[in-house]
Amino acid sequence: MSGPLIIAVPSKGRLKEQVEAWLADCGLKLSVSGGARGYMAEIKGLAGAQVRLLSAGDIAEALDAGEVHLGITGEDLLRERGGDLDSRALLLRALGFGRADLVVAVPKSWLDVDTMADLEEVAHDVLAHSGRRMRVATKYLVQTRGFFARHGVADYRITESGGATEGAPAAGAAELIVDITTTGATLLANGLKILADGVILKSQAQLAASLRAAWSDEQLTVAEHLLRVIEARATAHESATLVWPAGDKEDALIDELVAAGASRRPHGLLVPVDRIAAVSTLLTARGRGPVTASRPDFVFETSCVPFDTLAQRVKN
Repeated sequence: MSGPLIIAVPSKGRLKEQVEAWLADCGLKLSVSGGARGYMAEIKGLAGAQVRLLSAGDIAEALDAGEVHLGITGEDLLRERGGDLDSRALLLRALGFGRADLVVAVPKSWLDVDTMADLEEVAHDVLAHSGRRMRVATKYLVQTRGFFARHGVADYRITESGGATEGAPAAGAAELIVDITTTGATLLANGLKILADGVILKSQAQLAASLRAAWSDEQLTVAEHLLRVIEARATAHESATLVWPAGDKEDALIDELVAAGASRRPHGLLVPVDRIAAVSTLLTARGRGPVTASRPDFVFETSCVPFDTLAQRVKN
């Protein structure tokens, strides 16, 4: 008999609060064992699953090592593990929180440096005048090297940052930085600006599956249940049901709306929320109405693309 499906979630901080709120919104309550400082938990209503509370960095490492089946952590941390992420983990759903950009930032006093091409020229100048390479302070070694290589910047060396990276240029420890930012306010406060083409990654929290974990049929069944609930709630957030008298009538207008992205429903249509007014107006203008719009709690489709993709990847 196989063990439980192991899910890793953040153990503390704002990200933990956001994950708990997201799960609760899906009708999945996270219950921590051993009080608020416990390191194990369960998801009420999801039998066959075990939840481990880890730091965001440890979750990325555990997914990489195949020690957990599913995990929620920042995409920046997953990509910083190096190598081909697609061969190690499958990003199942972007969660819309934990947003942060990984950026290249230089001193605002560098008035003529606005792009990575300009930075290449600075690197050459620093090397020519000082005999040393331009220093880049960062905790993100893998992504910095890859990004700089793609932009042809070679004359630099990385200074690993163990503290407040944004303070490195002012302290004389580096010429520029690569760091994560949410609003850019801290960079501005430290006299830094983001290069116009210096956004390496627009990161957010991701629900990811390990492709290095051992997956049994039982564990996949539990994962399917979880993913179907998550996808049903996500679809509901993005959709509205429109109904009207004799709404199941087949005609060219309904065919036209379906071709444009709506889905047929008994006596009506399921449409994206940003098209409620447009579709309803069109329907009433064509003599169908009154049209009533309502927001569903869940929309369970017959297929679940994230699970189908996961099952295919882990069984190959």
